[in-house]
Amino acid sequence: MNKINNRKKGDKPSVPPERGLARRLWLMLTAPRLLLVGLVLPLVLTVYSFRLYRLQVVETERWVARAQEQRTELVSLPAPRGLIYSRDGEPLVRNVPAFQVVIIPAYLPEDEVQRETELRRLAALLGIPYSQTGAQPGLRERVDRVLDVRSPAYAPYDPLVVATNVDRKVALIIAQGQEFAFPGVRVDVVSRRQYPYGSLVSQLVGYMGAIPAEKVKEYINRGYDPATDRVGYAGVEATMESWLRGIPGQRVQETDILGRIVRVLGDEIPPTPGHNVYLTIDLQLQQVAQQALQKGMDRVNSRRGVVIAMNPQTGEILAMVSLPTYDNNLFAEGISLEEYTRLLEDPHRPLLNHAIADLLPPGSIYKIIPAAAALQEGVVTARTRLNCPGTIMLPNKYYPNDPERAQPFYCWKQSGHGWLDIVQALAFSCDIFFYQVGGGYERFQGLGLDRIVQYSQLFGLGELTGIELEQEAPGLVPTARWKRLTVGENWSTGDTYNLSIGQGYLLVTPLQMLNVMAATANGGTLYRPRIVHHITDAQGNVVQPFRPEIIRTLPISPENWSLIQQGLEGTVVYGTATRAQVAGVRVAGKTGTAQFCDDIARQMGICREGFAQPTHAWFMAYAPVENPQIALIVFIYNGGEGSKTAVPVAQEILNWYFHRP
Repeated sequence: MNKINNRKKGDKPSVPPERGLARRLWLMLTAPRLLLVGLVLPLVLTVYSFRLYRLQVVETERWVARAQEQRTELVSLPAPRGLIYSRDGEPLVRNVPAFQVVIIPAYLPEDEVQRETELRRLAALLGIPYSQTGAQPGLRERVDRVLDVRSPAYAPYDPLVVATNVDRKVALIIAQGQEFAFPGVRVDVVSRRQYPYGSLVSQLVGYMGAIPAEKVKEYINRGYDPATDRVGYAGVEATMESWLRGIPGQRVQETDILGRIVRVLGDEIPPTPGHNVYLTIDLQLQQVAQQALQKGMDRVNSRRGVVIAMNPQTGEILAMVSLPTYDNNLFAEGISLEEYTRLLEDPHRPLLNHAIADLLPPGSIYKIIPAAAALQEGVVTARTRLNCPGTIMLPNKYYPNDPERAQPFYCWKQSGHGWLDIVQALAFSCDIFFYQVGGGYERFQGLGLDRIVQYSQLFGLGELTGIELEQEAPGLVPTARWKRLTVGENWSTGDTYNLSIGQGYLLVTPLQMLNVMAATANGGTLYRPRIVHHITDAQGNVVQPFRPEIIRTLPISPENWSLIQQGLEGTVVYGTATRAQVAGVRVAGKTGTAQFCDDIARQMGICREGFAQPTHAWFMAYAPVENPQIALIVFIYNGGEGSKTAVPVAQEILNWYFHRP
């Protein structure tokens, strides 16, 4: 009683400790949220503790490596590209330093307004469009594409080359301001190709460009970087790409957030320079040939022509001129869209090497082949004489006794050549003689189509020569089956007549016909034409020497070759090419005047139904006859008669070659 009375007012009654704990447990059990917190919180702490243990103990090395990757990068060091030289060691290409501007999109400002401001300033400095103009994407679109996670081109940390061959002053402005004005932008010093002889050898040397989109995977598998590497696009730059490229080096470097190099880690692997390629081209002869061809074309107002010179004893190409041509420095420096469009729209295709890619009727220069075939097959001999009255009438197959249905075939000399043997027929290029040799006439049995085709193929027509240049065409040697499938008609004797003088459906390249002449000059060895003489490493050691390659030896006897060679020398001495004579030098040759009708001729209105067709001018030659050193071919598009247009060009070149100052 006394204890109760002694309790002060406001005091709470004391509760035994065990009763308070029970109450709290009771409250937790009866309050769901408190129960949930009580159960989840220890579980979360356990999970976090376990995860922290894995990060700091179990996966330490992995995350350290990931952190290292974010501040270090493996950089590919480009290898110096090998050079290209003429046969006498004159450099046809040089490597010169150039500036290019590169963006690392991930390092650009995150704020869109700041990023736009920077890209606009950069585009103005570089003189490139900020936004898309027509089908050409601007700087903004290029950057947006690699920053868009939905785009297949998403690559925010890959370098994006936005300008090449940048002016030095502009490059310095960008480089000096990159930390503040241009974050994410850097200026690289790279190697650029320079072609000191430009259009003189551009069809042979070629040029370089970015890796084509359709070949990206192929080049990646070969170790190329599509973002920065350039590859050969034409000429020797393309065909010898694997020799010229070299082996890139490697360097591991640490960078800061702005992409600046802080330090280099480990040992650097230096790049291995590419090999040097020496061509077979005589640079002086190339220049003389181009000038002579241009003069010959100007005389007849022609826009297209070819000159090729070859060593007939080895297959080495001494000169190869294709007009019109282009300056490959335009591509090295960055060709404009207008200039590129002009080249593409030119109907005479300056970017195409007409020496190896044009498909043309050869005309009378082809007569060497049926002459060789007829002699070897015994169709004619040295004593065989055939009459050329100027015109012969080929009876109609279905109406052989009706002279009004017979088809006339003419010789280029309307009055005819009279009675000729094989030597004279070649010298005077008699069409009617070769009509009879090829297709027969009256009681005389000619070669027939199958044997003409067989010997044409033996001489290399209808197939690639295999020269180390791209875009070579195989040509066409027509057959009866080909005509049925392509034209839908049967082969006729008239077709054989036309084929026998290099007309009709027959198509050749100038290089193929030069190879025919070279094999004739050397007595039957068909060499593979070569444009590469040898290859050296950066120290000058020969890693691939020149070795002549024989395609085949033609099955023609020395006696028959002698008769053909007599006829070709007669062409220059007293026949259709007397203007080709060179003082003190025995020259052999063969003229050709080939009718044609292509798209350009139709557009020009010079090829019309019922009118005489325009003609290409051809001439082939070799000299000296007793020991040939050079074989030559001249082709002039729409040049008229070969004896008047092509022969003077060849004479000028041969005269310089044998009497050079």
